Amino acid sequence: MILNTFDLSGKTAIVTGCNKGLGQAMAVALASAGCDIVGVNRSAASETQQQVEACGRRFIDKRVDLMKTDDIPSVIETTLSEFGKVDILVNNAGIIRRNDAVDFTEQDWDDVMDVNLKTAFFLSQAVAKQFIAQGDGGKIINIASMLSYQGGIRVPSYTASKSGIMGLTRLMANEWAKHNINVNGIAPGYMATDNTEALRNDNQRNQEILDRIPAQRWGTPDDLAGPCVFLASDAANYINGYTIAVDGGWLAR
Repeated sequence: MILNTFDLSGKTAIVTGCNKGLGQAMAVALASAGCDIVGVNRSAASETQQQVEACGRRFIDKRVDLMKTDDIPSVIETTLSEFGKVDILVNNAGIIRRNDAVDFTEQDWDDVMDVNLKTAFFLSQAVAKQFIAQGDGGKIINIASMLSYQGGIRVPSYTASKSGIMGLTRLMANEWAKHNINVNGIAPGYMATDNTEALRNDNQRNQEILDRIPAQRWGTPDDLAGPCVFLASDAANYINGYTIAVDGGWLAR
């Protein structure tokens, strides 16, 4: 049956930045489909843990500073010690800094690029090495953005990092598909999360955004649940290097 290809029972997923928002929704969706979850966050993910465990799956709360790559080996070690393998990686953790490009600081540039791009690449590299050692492939899902396609305003390092994520998704797919590793991305549209609170509180900017979205609403974290499970499942085995826009039609307009 086709629905069996979406079943993730017995699989283990590493999900970064899943203590709330989009990451939480994707972690819980993967658990609902059968995954145990290793949540990689800077702060506690107790709410996510409760929701994952309510699905009958295990949740390991791994605290890591994703501005540095130092703790990446320990993420793999913890996953293997708890579950013996890894099947799925979701690179969701990200930060954003807003300022006019002419005033943007080097620190704000480096912080965003380190979390959103550098750590995502080196964690993917570590997981890919483990996939190859296991010999049965795996799935990597990178969370991109509408600014992987567009320039945006007042977010130069975020735009650069998310454009880079889309490029790396293609690069990793090109190199690792021969190992049965699928690397794909999800580009969320304008989502109602903490990252966009400032935009939603700006009445003029909020209305400008809604006027551009054919669905006439902001997205919600749950809108990413289905695409994430799909890309993590056998149903997506012949999809590689592609980034799916989940944007309510934003790019179509």
